[in-house]
Amino acid sequence: MNKFLFKHIDNSGLIVFRIIFGLLCFLESFGAILTGWVRRVMIEPQFTFSFIGFEWLQPLPGNWMYVCYVVMSIFGLLIMVGYKYRFSMLMFALMWTATYLMQKSSYNNHYYLLGILSFIMVLMPANRYASIDAKLNPNLKKISMPSWCKWFFVIQLFILYTYASIAKLYPDWLDTTVIALLMKGKASYPIIGDLLQQNTVHYFLAYGGILFDGLIIPLLLFKPTRKYAFFASIFFHLFNSIVFQIGIFPYLSLAFSLFFFEPKTIKNIFLKKKPFYDSKEVIVPNYSKVLIALSSVYFLIQIGLPLRHHFFSDNVLWTEEGHRLSWRMMLRSKGGIATYTITDKATNKSTPVRMKDFLTKKQQRSATTKPDVIWQFAQYLKKHFAEKGMDVEVHVRTRVSINGKSYENLIDSKVDLANEEWHHFKHHDWILPSK
Repeated sequence: MNKFLFKHIDNSGLIVFRIIFGLLCFLESFGAILTGWVRRVMIEPQFTFSFIGFEWLQPLPGNWMYVCYVVMSIFGLLIMVGYKYRFSMLMFALMWTATYLMQKSSYNNHYYLLGILSFIMVLMPANRYASIDAKLNPNLKKISMPSWCKWFFVIQLFILYTYASIAKLYPDWLDTTVIALLMKGKASYPIIGDLLQQNTVHYFLAYGGILFDGLIIPLLLFKPTRKYAFFASIFFHLFNSIVFQIGIFPYLSLAFSLFFFEPKTIKNIFLKKKPFYDSKEVIVPNYSKVLIALSSVYFLIQIGLPLRHHFFSDNVLWTEEGHRLSWRMMLRSKGGIATYTITDKATNKSTPVRMKDFLTKKQQRSATTKPDVIWQFAQYLKKHFAEKGMDVEVHVRTRVSINGKSYENLIDSKVDLANEEWHHFKHHDWILPSK
């Protein structure tokens, strides 16, 4: 085990990955400002739906969230050039995680991936070459790294893609219902819009997605298939970038290929002046047992989190219990209609709530179809009217459709959601079963 994990290999892949990763951190952060994402998601809402337990994390007042994202983009550039690397990487990781946890109406698995990768990168010796740190401190410069640095990324990717593939193995994906619905909104795209509506294309995308996610890591690891898998990866991720416009994720995924090709190949392409390390020394540090133990715990958590929905009642596509942090990406289309009603306990008078008085359009969609957001909005309404001297009950009627199917009642309207507690590891009986 020590020989496998602590044998030193050339670090060209990690060095180039750091440069690309820093650039992508900059583009994601600054791009969030330029595209208006920060304004729509962080500034315009009266409040945000944070991850439950992190309600204290709310956006900074006024325009300060712009400053927050500018600072993150600066840290991205510092990561890229390798200046004060560990500090810059840690600060970016903390700030990105904070902004990730403070809102989920714009939830995206890719934001989660960037968060955990940022903390992983804090631990990586990624500033040992082609960095300002190494130039200022020549003693820091190294051309090798322990093998575990590479395998940490490989295992993380294997978990991500495997679960993404398994999650697609359900009827509405297999009969292309989901793909057809996703492509319907792309009909106006120039050149490819009409093509994306073709049934043959839907089957290719549905089953190609399953096969790609399930096989890409093994095929990249196997030298005879590596080149073909890389070209398939380019097509897959560029397609996703063009059609779904999902930010930096396709390019981050392509950057991971650096850990699969031979280090000498990476060095010859990107770092031609860098000496190549080929000594294969095994250097076991004093903290080896701690590192192995902590890494094992981390990966057990990564393996366990996507399985937790099996311990809840009903289908995760319906209840959303166990959906987040589980690599369940673009798996369904969901829509609904909701009515919130408050009842003054003192007068027994009921009044419907105008959602648009409290929520943005994007937030309204989440507060219509996602049980945890529905519960949070009920809690917010209770607090809001309590500040006006009213003790209220909050009842919700919401009808939801998944993948174009008939609408069904999602929430038990007889239950006062304002008086319900949230359970992270227990099914909520006020979520009605799907038919």
